[in-house]
Amino acid sequence: MAEHANVYPLRREPERGPQREREPQPEPRPQERQTREHQTRERQAQEPLWREVLGRRLRVLRQEQQETLSETAARAGISPQYLSEIERGRKEPSSEMIAALAGALGTTLIDLTEHVAGDLRRQMSLVPGASRTRASRTRAGHTRPGRTRPGDVLALAA
Repeated sequence: MAEHANVYPLRREPERGPQREREPQPEPRPQERQTREHQTRERQAQEPLWREVLGRRLRVLRQEQQETLSETAARAGISPQYLSEIERGRKEPSSEMIAALAGALGTTLIDLTEHVAGDLRRQMSLVPGASRTRASRTRAGHTRPGRTRPGDVLALAA
């Protein structure tokens, strides 16, 4: 029996290739300008992706140790280019890769995960109107599946 999975597109727009020189565009009408501004605000107000927050945290850790991409990548056993893409949130590393990077940066996977989860919470508190899950108890001491509480540790699956 085959399983069916719903696939939803990522919220990101595809990266554009090299820009060709464009002809000057006429100034947008006020209503068009408002629509563009609304779309920009909407994009900024979306929930951050795990890979983006993880990448920023890895870059901060590396820069705090005053290391180059090459030095950290060599210890983790990956290429500097791949590490750069991870730090920029372009690649979704496997759990093994995240563990290798944590070790290369002198931290543990659990500490790295807790920092990233805290960064996500802080970023979500800045997003107006974003849905935030609060632990809602169904029975004494039990939480509904998919809910987290402060101090919970998130598990990563490759």
